[in-house]
Amino acid sequence: MSKDYDYMQMAFELAKKGIGQVNPNPLVGAVIVKNDEVIGEGYHEYYGGPHAEVNAFRSSKESVEGATMYVTLEPCSHYGKTPPCAEAIVKNKIGKVVIGMLDPNPLVAGRGVKILEENGIDVDFGYLCEELTEMNRVFLKYIQTRSPYVVMKTAMTLDGKIASRTGDSRWVSNEKSRARVHELRNELSAIMVGVDTVIADDPMLTTRLKDKEGRNPIRIVVDSSLRTPLNAKILNSSNEAKTIIVVTDVADSDKIKAVEEIGNKVFVVDSLNGRVDLSKLMVKLGEDGIDGILLEGGATLNYSALETGIVDEVISFIAPKIIGGVEAKSPVSGIGIELMKNAIELNDIKIDQFDQDLMLTGKVKKCLQD
Repeated sequence: MSKDYDYMQMAFELAKKGIGQVNPNPLVGAVIVKNDEVIGEGYHEYYGGPHAEVNAFRSSKESVEGATMYVTLEPCSHYGKTPPCAEAIVKNKIGKVVIGMLDPNPLVAGRGVKILEENGIDVDFGYLCEELTEMNRVFLKYIQTRSPYVVMKTAMTLDGKIASRTGDSRWVSNEKSRARVHELRNELSAIMVGVDTVIADDPMLTTRLKDKEGRNPIRIVVDSSLRTPLNAKILNSSNEAKTIIVVTDVADSDKIKAVEEIGNKVFVVDSLNGRVDLSKLMVKLGEDGIDGILLEGGATLNYSALETGIVDEVISFIAPKIIGGVEAKSPVSGIGIELMKNAIELNDIKIDQFDQDLMLTGKVKKCLQD
């Protein structure tokens, strides 16, 4: 491996430290090298805070003039919550910049590179592009479409059941698998469930991490006719996390007002086949700044999400248990697909193991409307 690769790997590892803190901004890391020695490093630590390049400059232990900067994403060229990083690089007289991947943000999109090159700075590309694309997949979709990246999470037994015929589901997966789910809640800016989950379990849908304090996601409840009980925990814990209840125009206006008065948002969205139109909901959530969603819905909501085509990724925990039962629920219900050739397919499959549980991750390749 080349030294360029090694230094970009360092920047990549730094970038990951911002997971759960920078949404809807990208994860970015930067390393400054001079005379084959790392003299500065930094990462984007929190939304609205200094970018990775600025933090790397601040940590430098000597002059950075003539040094090489390794940065995972093209330096920004526009004024936002912080000044342009490309201009800071020029001002600090960096001699060369190695970029992991270009920024598809229309406000950047090559402009950062242009500023560097116009000021005589050498620019190189192409290290860890695949890994960086995967790490910033939520940002990349959101910045290009303004629609959230949706991860559907399920947990099922070996025979494909999410609960027994009596409805008991505690617990399908083991403790380590459930801990990974809380990491996912920390990583994504929102979590979405259906009203039936709220009625059955009265969950908090917050984040609990073992070794550090996690970020609670914004909680979204899809509830066409507003059946969520006013005493539900999710409505009465705005000090813990924000909650958005999504209804259609059939919802009672007085109850909407009551939900809002105890500190929650209500989105009224057009209906589709008597349910919330999930495609239009994604547009509204994107406009509200939500870039990523962990879908922990029940079988009905999962099917609707797949049918509508909003799901980008599926994570399925599979426990080595068998419970059987014709009436025991599976992760996805609905009318279902008639022909196997039309099944929704996943690609880019990865398999991990948490004790005896397997975790299968894949990107949605084909949706029902294709």
